[in-house]
Amino acid sequence: MDHKLVVSSSPHAHAGLTTPQIMAWVLAALVPAGVMGVVRYGARAAAVMAVCVLACVFCEYFWQKCTGRAVTVSDGSAAVTGLLLAYNLPPTIPYWMAVGGSLFAIIVVKQFYGGLGGNIVNPALAGRAMMLASWPVPMTTWTLDGVSAATPLALMKSGDVSALPSYLDLFLGRTGGCIGESCTLALLIGFAVLLWKDIIKWQVPAVYVAVVAVLCTVFGRPAAPLAEILSGGLFLGAIFMATDYTTSPITLKGQIVFAAGCGLLTAVIRTWGGYPEGVSYSILIMNLLVPLIDRATKPRIFGEVKSHAKNR
Repeated sequence: MDHKLVVSSSPHAHAGLTTPQIMAWVLAALVPAGVMGVVRYGARAAAVMAVCVLACVFCEYFWQKCTGRAVTVSDGSAAVTGLLLAYNLPPTIPYWMAVGGSLFAIIVVKQFYGGLGGNIVNPALAGRAMMLASWPVPMTTWTLDGVSAATPLALMKSGDVSALPSYLDLFLGRTGGCIGESCTLALLIGFAVLLWKDIIKWQVPAVYVAVVAVLCTVFGRPAAPLAEILSGGLFLGAIFMATDYTTSPITLKGQIVFAAGCGLLTAVIRTWGGYPEGVSYSILIMNLLVPLIDRATKPRIFGEVKSHAKNR
């Protein structure tokens, strides 16, 4: 009788998946985009992915060993960060720069804040932002079949929309771009895997993409909404980074506000910003607003008196 009622702190429900299992499924969902990246950009894309993953795993292991903390590389989160960082890099990026971005993502952005669950922004995107600020030329040099080529978003930025690839080419990733961002079909397969395992909610990517499509039209962007959403890293960011458990709001209502904010900032940056793409900075900025979104959208405690809640 004494063991039938257990009082404990939250959470009170278990999703059925452990952290290593979730990370394993995220890695599995990223596989199609990685395969297409290698198919489009060659073996060097695979080498960049391997360098980023190994560098992230080693940096996490080395830091935790040196600081006397429990080594947690087996949970797979460092590997996920490394792979996401690689997907946000051009295949021609020098290896030492990829290592530098990995080190920044794992040690500065993740471990300085306490490790998995403690970071305030997405480590992979923060690593990419650091690399973009430090090495802008190699980070914005794109090749396709060994020839330098402008990305679709760069063409839109210049106003030369007549040279845009067809919708089918954009959907299948037959364009220049980062390793894992260009093939929308492969990213949607990963999206389906994450939905099947109930790891993410469909509302966040859907709201993010829809807001970008609508606002790019309202802002008078030169290309059609479908070309806008199929170009750049929108689907990669919306599916795999805007849904990050650690750096997104707790409630579904908050997550939708977060996704709408990401869409608004992406459309603004693409229209009036200096860079043709806006996904990375949009998600990073909204990451910093998550505490405010949580404060505004968290449900009232059951049984709490309204006047008392206002005085808290």
